[in-house]
Amino acid sequence: MKNRVLTKIFNTLFIMLFVNILNIYSNSYLNFNNLSKGIIRGRITDIQQQPIVGASVLLSGTVRYAATDEQGNFEFRHLDTGIYTLVVSLIGFQKQEQIVQIMDDKVQIRDFQLADLNLTLNELHITYRQPLRGNEHLAEVSELGINASKKNEVIMLNRLDANLAMNTTRQIFSRTPGIHIWESDASGIQIGVAARGLSPNRSWEFNVRMNGYDITPDPMGYPEAYFTPPLEAVERVELVRGASSLAWGAQFGGLMNFVMRKPDAAKRFTFESQNTVGSNGLFSTFNYAGGIEGRTTYAAFYQKRMGDGWRDNNKFDTDHAHAELSFAISNKFRIGAELTYMNYLSQQPGGLTDSMFAADAQQSVRSRNWFSAPWLVPALTTSYIFNKHTQLNVKAFGTIGDRNSIGYVGSIQQKDPLKYRQIDRDYYRNWGSEARLLHSFQWLGQTQTFNTGLRYFDGNMQRQQLGKGDTTQSFNLNLQETQFPRDLTFKNQNFAAFIEQLFRINNRLILTAGARFERIQTQGEGRLNTVNGQTVALTPTMRTRQFGLFGAGIEYHLTKQSELYSNFSQAYRPVLYSDLVPPATTDVIDPNLKDAVGFNYDLGYRGKIADWLSFDMDYFYLDYANRVGTITQTHSSGTKYQYRTNLGHSVSQGFEGYLEWSPIALFAPNAPIGQWSMFASMSFIHAKYVDFQTNTGNLQNKQVENAPSYIHRFGTTYRKKGFSATWQFSSVGATFADASNTVLPNAAATTGKIPAYQVHDFSATWRFAKRYQLKTGVNNVTNEKYFTRRAGGYPGPGLLPADGRTWYFAVGVKF
Repeated sequence: MKNRVLTKIFNTLFIMLFVNILNIYSNSYLNFNNLSKGIIRGRITDIQQQPIVGASVLLSGTVRYAATDEQGNFEFRHLDTGIYTLVVSLIGFQKQEQIVQIMDDKVQIRDFQLADLNLTLNELHITYRQPLRGNEHLAEVSELGINASKKNEVIMLNRLDANLAMNTTRQIFSRTPGIHIWESDASGIQIGVAARGLSPNRSWEFNVRMNGYDITPDPMGYPEAYFTPPLEAVERVELVRGASSLAWGAQFGGLMNFVMRKPDAAKRFTFESQNTVGSNGLFSTFNYAGGIEGRTTYAAFYQKRMGDGWRDNNKFDTDHAHAELSFAISNKFRIGAELTYMNYLSQQPGGLTDSMFAADAQQSVRSRNWFSAPWLVPALTTSYIFNKHTQLNVKAFGTIGDRNSIGYVGSIQQKDPLKYRQIDRDYYRNWGSEARLLHSFQWLGQTQTFNTGLRYFDGNMQRQQLGKGDTTQSFNLNLQETQFPRDLTFKNQNFAAFIEQLFRINNRLILTAGARFERIQTQGEGRLNTVNGQTVALTPTMRTRQFGLFGAGIEYHLTKQSELYSNFSQAYRPVLYSDLVPPATTDVIDPNLKDAVGFNYDLGYRGKIADWLSFDMDYFYLDYANRVGTITQTHSSGTKYQYRTNLGHSVSQGFEGYLEWSPIALFAPNAPIGQWSMFASMSFIHAKYVDFQTNTGNLQNKQVENAPSYIHRFGTTYRKKGFSATWQFSSVGATFADASNTVLPNAAATTGKIPAYQVHDFSATWRFAKRYQLKTGVNNVTNEKYFTRRAGGYPGPGLLPADGRTWYFAVGVKF
């Protein structure tokens, strides 16, 4: 009864919300039919009368925006009659405002002359004009909501010298301390990252999104990231650690949001092409077009990437396409549509034993294993600005994707008998919607901010496994029998609501507090297996749970350039689909299996000194209880069986530090010798089990698997005019593949120690004649032989080597 009441409440709220949106749309449409042709034009220069390129021009209290072109010009067209406030801003310059009155068919000219900031704050942000640094921090309040007091990073990809064509994660996260990376996918599609002692398995401890909406199969049931947008098309990666749990979903790792490049708001049309060749037959072409025309902005890209991979029996062929269209129906209401498509086919070389790896890390004994994951992600977005204090954003999104694999998945010790291969298939058909309201108001003489939102998600997954494929070498999904022995259906419904408040006590002190309510209903049914012609059914399950999460934070500005921050936020990890399915028909699932629960705590200090030093140092504590595991139990008859239940409790704590220093900016800021900076990104992680009961005893004080004790990355960048080059050194500590901390590898190489390793990378970029660009680089310069993962199943089993030395060369042009 209680669940039905809650469901009715949520449904009512969403109906009310969308009715209001419909009313807004209707009113805006009527206004649109009566549009006038008012125009605002202008030019923005500095005090030397030189044009300022890339300045942001906003019409305050509306959804309209523009940017200045190479001559410093901007334009707004199709404006209703009325009074507007133009707000012009650019980091490093004094913000200015002008009031403009629009009359029918009139052109209003408004020019601006911006003065350089002579404040220390200018020195704080000057790196936006001289982009040496890769990372920044989110504003205290942004499109994501309230970020004050939270550990966060923003990776600006256009500042990096990196192999973006191959999504080289080691370079992308070089300045982000504590990011642990699984380097086992030569195609660059499936990025596996984690932090703070969590598992990097397809980034499933992060809430992975693109432009603010889901791109994983099911965050609450199957959160594995099979799709990663091509990083050549990404403007920035926004990371908010576990404190993002209140506003974005309660994953322990936090939020990882890929923000796609937006159309150039200064041009009606822009075209860009990047073409890359490299080792092992690599070829990649990335082509982008976009622009702004009056009230309409548009963008589209296509990327084709293919290659043979570093190892034997390793090929990949990927296609990415994305299109988006946004239209300002009125000055207050904008609606947009996005569509992303990926088709991915990869030959998987399989795992190796330790002795095979020592003899030849490039070898492969699996020539018939293939993987594909076609992916389609549609999204609709709306933004309505009631006034300069209140804004409503609504996103509706879906995922239509498959996961397909075919191959021989026996132990790496067993030779492929070249008989029938196994086919496994997943089908994802999901949709969801999120609504967020951001409101600011005055209290205590300060601007306060309130953020609230609702979420509904409906996930549907069909899992077909153990199918009998053919005996050939190539990729196909031709089933040799009438049906899959295993055929399961999972459904997941998720309702969520959150509130969060930012309190500005004075100019230095900020407090935050919030809460999130979650309701999850998971259903599973179907055929678990077919044995001797007899169907073994999965006991139909329905699990419904609801709970609240709470968090609070504090931020204190010691100076205009530095701040102390601290945050406590509860988190959880839902019981996944895989936790509900026993690997064998004799195994038993605990009917009272609980979701994992815990919390994140941060205490840090971040800031900048002028334009020569940037830093962020913090202590973290992550409590992770109710870990799911399997233990051997004994029936009353004396027979043994595997029992999956909540077994473990772990704690991760440690230090994360980032420091970047520019000696030239400090000692010779006006010297014509270019710019030079050095960075250090360091983390020390103490991830231990405080309690983990197994059939062989308690694993108390054992190191958490896949949790290296340190992750360090150091680098240096030199830049002069259009040339820049970066060298990077990565050093990652040893870890274990299992919770028992097995040191010596087993014969199948699925357990055992994963040794420490060190890797060097070099990349350079030359931009010339305004339109052209050359890139080159060498990854793993010293040809280090290492691996980061031991896989118990596909794409193993066995240890999975990382790539050796590879090179790339790219040519780009932009019009």
